[in-house]
Amino acid sequence: MSWIDPDFPTTATPSDRVGRVLGLNPGLFTGPGTNTYLVGAREPVLIDTGAGVAGYPAVLDAYLKARGLGRPSRIVLTHRHRDHMGGVAQLRARFPGIPVAKLRHRDPALPEPVDHLADGQAIPADGATLIPLHTPGHASDHLCYYLVEERALFTGDLILGGSTTVIPPDDGDLGDYLRSLERVRALDVRRIYPAHGPVIEDPGTTIRDYVEHRHARERQILELLGGGPVTISDIVEAIYAGVSRALHGAAAMSVESHLRKLQGEGRVREQPRSGDASRWGLV
Repeated sequence: MSWIDPDFPTTATPSDRVGRVLGLNPGLFTGPGTNTYLVGAREPVLIDTGAGVAGYPAVLDAYLKARGLGRPSRIVLTHRHRDHMGGVAQLRARFPGIPVAKLRHRDPALPEPVDHLADGQAIPADGATLIPLHTPGHASDHLCYYLVEERALFTGDLILGGSTTVIPPDDGDLGDYLRSLERVRALDVRRIYPAHGPVIEDPGTTIRDYVEHRHARERQILELLGGGPVTISDIVEAIYAGVSRALHGAAAMSVESHLRKLQGEGRVREQPRSGDASRWGLV
């Protein structure tokens, strides 16, 4: 199945407590689009808002009506990236006065003002309880939401359905990301509701594969550096030779995240070059 799946359903009801409405924003980084989730009965909590695509509110309204649900009681966000909170203004216009919250962390200038939501602060919904968990790595403000009644986890961009996630160099941190994976692995969740792609029914295997994938990439990078200093572009060309060049930009971010982690551990060093890309070598 393609990561950008044109047949991915626009709406779904994966459980009695959970509904899903697609953000209508397919792409290389979003797959079929951003999943927004409705949790609870009557006036559910909405997790994430999509990117603000014009057609999204109508799809959301139709789904709420089809299930006999009222307007969302509140919006909670996984993190600050546009494909997750880009629809906040749109939904505030549709549902005047709706509260919106996220973890306020390293947020000097958000596109929309939001309330603070702390790690572990219980969010009651009708027939459901969500517990936010600070899981930085993909973004410093990233939250997952643990659904107590199902032992399920809304993973945002920590874990995706059908792809690995990107660790952006500006606000991401691979060491934090791996620690976040270990935190959610300790929960022994039974189901994962990712922000992109289908529901994951085997969370333990998926989390293990995510961790092993990162360790394998690290070994590949260290092996390449053993041959002498190279640029990030050199590493991408060698490791991602069989991957579409359209994805090499994302691959470069992943490689840089590994190098920054290894640099912090004192295992590699950056060798800046005036007017040219830095070269990286073993310490």
